[in-house]
Amino acid sequence: MKYSVSLKQNKDFRRLYHRGKYAACATLVLYWSPNRYQSNRLGITVSTKLGNAVVRNRIRRRIREIYRLHEEQLRRGIDLVVVARAAAPDAEYQRLDRDFQRLARRLGIWKEGTET
Repeated sequence: MKYSVSLKQNKDFRRLYHRGKYAACATLVLYWSPNRYQSNRLGITVSTKLGNAVVRNRIRRRIREIYRLHEEQLRRGIDLVVVARAAAPDAEYQRLDRDFQRLARRLGIWKEGTET
């Protein structure tokens, strides 16, 4: 994650949940808001309801890798929180990737003219 920093403060997550724009599908929910930095900040949330630590960490790793591969196509200066939903543990990597891209385009944080 060349242009990004982790989002760790609870207040930042809460701010995005309440004031940010969001889009959802069966596997993921993306929340975003502009920030005052030149870099993006990424937060990933996976509930304990989705499985044990091994399952949750696998989902986090997949989401982090999807973000890393598409970091160049995303706008700069945003806070982004990705929430894994109930269908995420059973979803293939390609489906998570496709859903992430679709949600980013729907929210308008995907740079136009960039293809994968």
